[in-house]
Amino acid sequence: MLKKVDKNFRSTPEDQSHVDYSAAPVAESYSPLPPDALALAWEKQGAKKAKQPLVTQFMLGILGGAFVGIGGLFAMITISGADGMMAYGLTRLLMGVTFSLGLLLVVLAGAQLFTSDCLMVMAWAGGRLDFKRMLRVWGTVWAGNFVGSVALALLLFMAGHYLSGKGEVGATAIYLASYKSSLPLVKAFFMGILCNVLVSLAAYLALAGRSLTDKVLAIIFPISAFIAAGFEHCVANMFFIPYGLFIKFGASEAFWATEAGQRVAALNIPL
Repeated sequence: MLKKVDKNFRSTPEDQSHVDYSAAPVAESYSPLPPDALALAWEKQGAKKAKQPLVTQFMLGILGGAFVGIGGLFAMITISGADGMMAYGLTRLLMGVTFSLGLLLVVLAGAQLFTSDCLMVMAWAGGRLDFKRMLRVWGTVWAGNFVGSVALALLLFMAGHYLSGKGEVGATAIYLASYKSSLPLVKAFFMGILCNVLVSLAAYLALAGRSLTDKVLAIIFPISAFIAAGFEHCVANMFFIPYGLFIKFGASEAFWATEAGQRVAALNIPL
């Protein structure tokens, strides 16, 4: 027969003396990974990513390109119409902080990005990854990033988003696309390397963090630094340049009738 439980009963430390707490789960540590453990974690992660099917890598690459494009869009909006309103450094800082959204989405949502996947070289150097497989992953993710970035640019263009801010967003998109597409090849190449150093550091440090706050802080500062310095991100340019081209050659008359559109038309910005 079951005994009735006294609801007013409260256990005392003496009553609990027989309980074995040795099997209780240990709380997860939120201390960041130390440098040696972080390096091993990146080797393991690089090898794990490389084992994914090519279709999975490609689709995650599409998401990565779209996410970086969203960060680029956010940054572009923040500086639209801001000429002369803020000092150059503050404008670049604001652009960098907002652009950080792109890598935050990639890291936290689990997408793949060519620039951060370059860290797979650690898995190759550690003997965990074949060189040919690494190159195949890079090519697949790069192609996915391109598709995702251009698709986002096309969707925004079809939605007429370039008319935002009385056409200032569209004008900024054309300015950015013109500048980036006119960079000399050698300069663009080395600016891309410098950018990738900071992007890879951001992704590298984010893996060390155990909490969401850790990862956000690890990403924001390196990404803001590369934008502030004016370095070139190849995947971001997959969004900026096509978006500017779509507007330059396909914008509606409503855009060219705005003050911003007329300013762009008068300058005859090459693309």
